[in-house]
Amino acid sequence: MPGPAARTLNVRGRAARLRVRASLHAWARLACCGAALALLGAVSGCAVVDFEQRRWIFMPGERTWAPGLAAAEGMEDAWIDYVSQHPEQRGQPVRLHALWLPQPAADAPVLLFLHGVRWDVRASAPRLRRLHDLGFAVLGLDYRGFGRSTDAMPSETLVAEDARAAWAWLAQRHPQARRFVFGHSLGAAVAVRLAAEVDDEAGLIIEGGFTSTLDVLRSTRWGWLPVAPLITQHFDAASRIADVGSPVLVVHAERDSMIAPRLGRELHDRARPPKRFVLVPDAVHENADELGAAAYREALRELFGIGR
Repeated sequence: MPGPAARTLNVRGRAARLRVRASLHAWARLACCGAALALLGAVSGCAVVDFEQRRWIFMPGERTWAPGLAAAEGMEDAWIDYVSQHPEQRGQPVRLHALWLPQPAADAPVLLFLHGVRWDVRASAPRLRRLHDLGFAVLGLDYRGFGRSTDAMPSETLVAEDARAAWAWLAQRHPQARRFVFGHSLGAAVAVRLAAEVDDEAGLIIEGGFTSTLDVLRSTRWGWLPVAPLITQHFDAASRIADVGSPVLVVHAERDSMIAPRLGRELHDRARPPKRFVLVPDAVHENADELGAAAYREALRELFGIGR
């Protein structure tokens, strides 16, 4: 009979496989979105195409990934209140929920975590804890439409506004700290946009990122469809990353079946130095941070001077 350590590893492995399959389903929906866009464009107006595209890409809601709930226990709730200036919701109050993991050291680096699709930030709690173990105080944000944040249909520009509000919240409370932006999966594109628009970030960290929505679609079996004119949610990180003025770390899983590793490499290649690309052997989309923990530590030390 396997011992406690082996049983723990088996449970973690099963949980990781379940989340990978669920995430694969999420990105498969994005691929199918390409086919549906062509049909919607032919039979309906632009507003319908935009709304359905946002719904298919983000899959917002209060749902979470069950194994993340246990990891989220003990984290502090943070609330970010601001008034939207977005044309869709101008003048409307917004309340964003976040999870906060402080460090005991007052001079610890602070990191804003931006998650991907489908689940709320609690699903990313294991990842938040691993980033905390690397030395960061971590704020994990839920965009509008996710978890306990204001209910709304998210969009590329709405989540960008939410990310800016969270960044301002961190700057107000930790003005002397080195502040980093981290994005995973779809959140990587949100992170690139934020880092390109602000000038006070100490670094940008991307995991499982991509160059653009269109490039992700073109990497699937639906890539031949002529949907480019119908895309409203571009997430064009490739055109923005050269505007990031801080060091850039790009991490990608070698066996990522949701976002091709070459898209992460292309994003890295477009960034200005100093920069570093880490390809994690045998990892998949959801566990590059876990399997690549040693590579993460080395890259953080060499690129950002963290963990010396």
